[in-house]
Amino acid sequence: MNLLKEKMMKYDAPQRAKAAGIYPYFRAIESDQDTEVLISGKKVLMFGSNAYLGLTNHPKVKEAAVAATKKYGTGMAGSRFLNGTLDIHLELERKLANFMNKDEAVVFSTGFSVNEGVLGCLTGRDEYIIWDERDHASIIEGIRTSFSTKYKFRHNDMDSLEKQLKRCDSRKVKLIVVDGVFSMEGDLANLPEIVKLAHKYNANVMVDEAHSLGVLGKKYSGRGVCDHFGLLDDVDLVMGTFSKSLASIGGFVAGSYPVINFLRHNARTNIFSASITPAATAAASAALDILKSEPERVKRLWELTDYAINQFRERGFELGPTSTPILPLYVRDNDKTFLVTKLLFEEGIFVNPVVPPAVSSNDTLIRYSLMATHTFEQVDRSIELITAIFKKTGVL
Repeated sequence: MNLLKEKMMKYDAPQRAKAAGIYPYFRAIESDQDTEVLISGKKVLMFGSNAYLGLTNHPKVKEAAVAATKKYGTGMAGSRFLNGTLDIHLELERKLANFMNKDEAVVFSTGFSVNEGVLGCLTGRDEYIIWDERDHASIIEGIRTSFSTKYKFRHNDMDSLEKQLKRCDSRKVKLIVVDGVFSMEGDLANLPEIVKLAHKYNANVMVDEAHSLGVLGKKYSGRGVCDHFGLLDDVDLVMGTFSKSLASIGGFVAGSYPVINFLRHNARTNIFSASITPAATAAASAALDILKSEPERVKRLWELTDYAINQFRERGFELGPTSTPILPLYVRDNDKTFLVTKLLFEEGIFVNPVVPPAVSSNDTLIRYSLMATHTFEQVDRSIELITAIFKKTGVL
């Protein structure tokens, strides 16, 4: 008997969900990623996308991707370290560094690989990484590959963070790593207090801006949580992704020259991964230009967000502490979360079920997310249908 196959045959959770008719994954979209998509020939309102600014269909973004493909071809056939760097990669890095008010930035092939690569090499054996228990899986994977001492603190609990900082050798490097916006619950990192503790204990701070880039920032800048709190200069490393507000694929990290120089030459996920395609690079660059020139997009996103949060809360939904376009609609039952997702899809509403390991078994939820291109009419329709389904299934 093939031992690997025998072991894997015991994994039957997807098969059981399919048999029960509540399997919610890999739903093939047959149209562009917009506020309305086509699935199995059926039009469905999309409230499960991370395209917060709705730029995946923007003419300038698509034109930039096409033009780059015509000029540079379809792929890089190598890593940034060797033959995979184009002039447009360097241009995008300069634009990102300037946008984030940092010395330099380096682009990776995915946001996941940024966190995995940076955290895997930045701190050494006798140094420390301190992380929030609800940090994204990419942060956790990066930490797992590090030889540093790792301390976890309770979510947004500053007493817990300080307790862990006290355990560290004051003479050694200490890196605190947090999500700016926590991607499942939609709440913000308590960055002002984190920075205070970092100063007190001579620690460094890295913030994952994946879900806050293009969403938060002073005067609708879209620079993220660090700018939102006025703390960009106090944060050592800022990472972000292109797969959300910037309508592409890839990621970056920005910081001081010495740190970025080290990462360019030591982050294994960058050195040993093929670089992002010309089309992805140009698309992200064009989306960044739009973000900088059209703050009204971010403002519109917040108008929709505030409206939706108020509507859900007035109807008695449990939303938790979210204050972003990510609205967690708590169900707190694994099977019922899948059932609600299925029933909503049948009514023409696409949302994402969030179950373990993304959250604890007691915190399962429906993740409802907004785009700047949604209409208030679409939001109203979705809220009415979600309310009806939550009542029908006994959640509300």
